[in-house]
Amino acid sequence: MPLSDHEQRLLEQMERALAAEDPKLASALRGVDLRTRQRRRAVIGAAVFIVGMVMMLGGAIMMTTGQSVGGYIAVSVLGFLVMLVSAYYVATSLRHMPAAGEAPKVVPLRGRTPARGGPRPRARNKTKPSGTFMQRMEERWRRRRETGF
Repeated sequence: MPLSDHEQRLLEQMERALAAEDPKLASALRGVDLRTRQRRRAVIGAAVFIVGMVMMLGGAIMMTTGQSVGGYIAVSVLGFLVMLVSAYYVATSLRHMPAAGEAPKVVPLRGRTPARGGPRPRARNKTKPSGTFMQRMEERWRRRRETGF
């Protein structure tokens, strides 16, 4: 049930008063958009992937010119492992990113509830996705084409 105009104005006044009185609490209550958080994680993962690639290629190049082959092989293998872990990190962050047309979900900053300071409880989605896999993919594709993303 939507709020009336009078209730909307009262709520906005209360939000402004809270932001003026305690800006830290207001920002903690406001939280971060889940899409922004997942995009940031994907960018960080991509940067770490590039670092891993440089490590792997650098070890391979140095192996052809140096004497201690074992150390350079270790650097190359470590670079490959960094690439592997960062690719997994990027894939999971992109998988959890909501679609462009969905309503924005807001999560508290630093994964904590402002009132208790403890870890945020995980919400479990017990509803089954509607339609087959291909129908869901077609629906996502249609939404992306409509929103331009």
